[in-house]
Amino acid sequence: MGQRRRRSKQAPAAMTDVDPKLLEVLVCPQSRKPLRYDRDRQELISDSARLAYPVRDGVPIMLIDEARELGADE
Repeated sequence: MGQRRRRSKQAPAAMTDVDPKLLEVLVCPQSRKPLRYDRDRQELISDSARLAYPVRDGVPIMLIDEARELGADE
């Protein structure tokens, strides 16, 4: 009989990263300025608005209500 493959509980790295081409066109919804990607925290950072937008399963959540405010040391 055929063997079943076990699915990893963790998504592959390629699925959790933000597409560089998408990052080129995304802007902060509040400031309309470019964003930078923080791979370790899985967030898109708006330095101008001092907000961090979460990236869930490789999908940026670009809602101001979902963003967290950056701390003074970030």
